[in-house]
Amino acid sequence: MSTDSNNSSATPTVVVLQHATHPERDKQFRAIAVSSEFLKANRKMLRIRCTQCQMSLEKPLKCAKCKSVWYCSRECQKKHWSTHKPRCHEVERSSGALKFIRMFILNPLLMSFLKIGVAIDCDLIDNPRIGFDVPFGVRVDIAIEPSDVLDFAGLYLGSKSVGEKLQGMVQVNAMAQYELTPERVDKWREARARHDAEGFAKDPVGLVDFIDATCTEHSGNAATVELHVPRVILDIAKAREPFLLVSAVTGAETRKPMSAMLCLETINMHIRADKDNQLYLRTEMTDQDKAIIRAAGRNEDTHLARLLQEKIKREHLYADIAQLIPRVV
Repeated sequence: MSTDSNNSSATPTVVVLQHATHPERDKQFRAIAVSSEFLKANRKMLRIRCTQCQMSLEKPLKCAKCKSVWYCSRECQKKHWSTHKPRCHEVERSSGALKFIRMFILNPLLMSFLKIGVAIDCDLIDNPRIGFDVPFGVRVDIAIEPSDVLDFAGLYLGSKSVGEKLQGMVQVNAMAQYELTPERVDKWREARARHDAEGFAKDPVGLVDFIDATCTEHSGNAATVELHVPRVILDIAKAREPFLLVSAVTGAETRKPMSAMLCLETINMHIRADKDNQLYLRTEMTDQDKAIIRAAGRNEDTHLARLLQEKIKREHLYADIAQLIPRVV
């Protein structure tokens, strides 16, 4: 890639970015990844509820514009329209984000790391009331970015050489606590009572909102799921065993303290290692997906751009990109 100086007579600087993959990555992925057969077999276990009446749906009707809310009937869709209208935005991906959110939730490895991060971030370890008589909610922002980090660098730096068709993958850009509305508190109480009845009275329960790139900081549509945090997850979070990271270039090992954000980074790296789409979390990128990355590269002050910039700052994969490649002018 080359960069132009403000001085037209200056010689362009050429920077070569070398991206290395650890030789054991594929083997390690196969050893721990959930099989595609498991995910296929369990797809129907995750039931969707009507956004308006909360009825469990076999064949949901989705909003044709945003594809992010689901209904049991046209009647429920009409009743909900006044609430949904301000949040409804056109999306390019025909299936919306539901199929990716579903596959993420069905994946026990990804959800285990997410639960560890939630246990740390929401103080479930030290506060015995949270998740029992004090409800908690977590917002998880997901996005689609190129599976090839060089394509990501090209988009971020404004390169015109990036191909039109890019394979993308799901990534978790952020996780944050949020205060439950009275309506959400009622949903949490239902979830708490259900888990008590099923024999999990000693485990904390919360709600998680999975948010895709059609949402803004304070509005949008979410796929809300109940989050049951079993004792084994709390024990892992409490132990805080450091994560072992190995450089693909030098082989050097680094131990990093366990944290909520490192759990997200581990999730993202596991999805990145899935080159054959075994986890069903890959898709072709849309222009909307690309626009978010370009906006972050231009330092635009938008919610989605800021989330991506924060991810770049904290995940080691992107640190080299920021250091080695000058900004394109």
